[in-house]
Amino acid sequence: MQDMALALVLIICSFTDWKYRKIYNIVLMPALLFAIGSNLYQGGWPGLGQSLLGMLIGLLILIIPFARGGMGAGDVKLLAFVGALQGPLFVVYSAIGMGLVGGIMALGIWTYRLGFIKTIRGIFEGIWMMLTTRFKQFSFTLTQEKIMVPYGLAIALGTAGAWLWMR
Repeated sequence: MQDMALALVLIICSFTDWKYRKIYNIVLMPALLFAIGSNLYQGGWPGLGQSLLGMLIGLLILIIPFARGGMGAGDVKLLAFVGALQGPLFVVYSAIGMGLVGGIMALGIWTYRLGFIKTIRGIFEGIWMMLTTRFKQFSFTLTQEKIMVPYGLAIALGTAGAWLWMR
């Protein structure tokens, strides 16, 4: 039942984040209550503790990027839900997968918007500057444009990877 709830919430949130760049509380809040209640029912007080610890770890992983304007509150709450439902170790594995997928997505979007050749040239110029200045200057100023990545999709794919890894 928990795996089905996890898959359903991740699919819905991925879709809305991709299409509308929003992850809705109307999906997340009942899901979060289900996660905590389910763990309390199945594991008693220790289950509740693991659920709350997982939720806290999920929140802490993304709170700094959120505070710096790098992602939305829905992304933070979605990872907190993953932690509340599956526990602390699972949310850490999910975050690792999320970071890998999110980085690949950002690089892909960045490359698409700027063009492949310009992106590669900018990367090599930045690396060359770092090497010639002995890492005193870092310049990867390929664009000042803010790239919006639908991070709900990265969270979902990272969580799917963690689910497969831990099974």
